[in-house]
Amino acid sequence: MSPPARSPARTPAATASALLAAQAQAAALFDEVAGSGLIRAGVLESELSREVFELAARRYGVRRHWHRRVVRCGPNTLLSYYDRPADRRLAEDDVVYLDFGPVFNAWEADFGRSYVLGDDARKHQLVADIGATFRRGRELYLNRPDVTAGELYDFVEAEARRLGWEFGAATAGHLIGHFPHEHSPAEPKRFSIRHGNQVRIREADARGAPRHWILEVHFVDRAQQYGAFCEELLTLAPS
Repeated sequence: MSPPARSPARTPAATASALLAAQAQAAALFDEVAGSGLIRAGVLESELSREVFELAARRYGVRRHWHRRVVRCGPNTLLSYYDRPADRRLAEDDVVYLDFGPVFNAWEADFGRSYVLGDDARKHQLVADIGATFRRGRELYLNRPDVTAGELYDFVEAEARRLGWEFGAATAGHLIGHFPHEHSPAEPKRFSIRHGNQVRIREADARGAPRHWILEVHFVDRAQQYGAFCEELLTLAPS
């Protein structure tokens, strides 16, 4: 018996198009946040999170986010998604990062960006370095069809050390897809980019369709008590 035909809405080409469209809307949302003055000294992280949520609902029709909304500033930027620090007010010279997972038309976008309040050159360099490392990680993925999740993690971790930072998390990304995306309760670490994971990034899913991954880059300076974070689609890029 031949395998059932895929729904037209879930063909590989349609999936790629939907994920890119969701990310484009998330990027537009972040651009609007950055240009709106919402990221400002004196506001609480929780207040900024609520304001971004309200903007996403009002301007983009977002009604749900596939993961907890994260806004971090100052020393809280050293922490990963799973930490739950005390709410903090943004200060004049802080690094601030946003990690949101808005769902657009049942497709996830997982998008993160960092911003610097003030003129501290090293903090601006940190934000530049995480963006450059994301691009190098994508180049590794493109140039090494057999690259594993573990090898990709080791690469971005080494880039952090090469540039004078420390990698701030035990993982550097995960799968993404139609909401809710594929997961493996019996092997929760299988679909994350982490040291030692032998899953190939280009490995197909159970239907033979390409999987899509998010790459996360989190660099920190523990001595100076700040970090920066970015994330977006690894396996797809806007044309």
